[in-house]
Amino acid sequence: MAFEPNVPPIQVHLCVKDGMAAIAFYEKAFGAQNTFCQLAEDRKRVMHSNLSVFGGEIMLHDEFPEFGGSVLSPETIGGTGVAISINLPAAAAVDAAYDRAIAAGASTVLEPQDTFWHARYARIQDPFGHVWAFNAPVAKP
Repeated sequence: MAFEPNVPPIQVHLCVKDGMAAIAFYEKAFGAQNTFCQLAEDRKRVMHSNLSVFGGEIMLHDEFPEFGGSVLSPETIGGTGVAISINLPAAAAVDAAYDRAIAAGASTVLEPQDTFWHARYARIQDPFGHVWAFNAPVAKP
């Protein structure tokens, strides 16, 4: 895969267990489009995948403990220290993104609500242990 000219300055790169299931989840939950997928030699695990979503890109791969296990999934380490924040254009988009993710199998961390920082905000955890936050501006009172 060649380095593409319009790579964003920051990208999300996720490690999961069952990469093909993760790709299917992100397609259903977030409307992601799988733009590249390279399977490992075992033809079961995802070596590398690019997903176009929310105007950005997610890179994704399965765990490969045989390569030293330096990058592990939240399932293996028992949680995550990161939340991925998706900034949306309108408050209604937060509710829609939350509802779609929950319907696809995500669990609620924080239901959609208006916050003190004048945003509509919600958090979910995907079935692979990653936490996602949806955020959009609301009018100041």
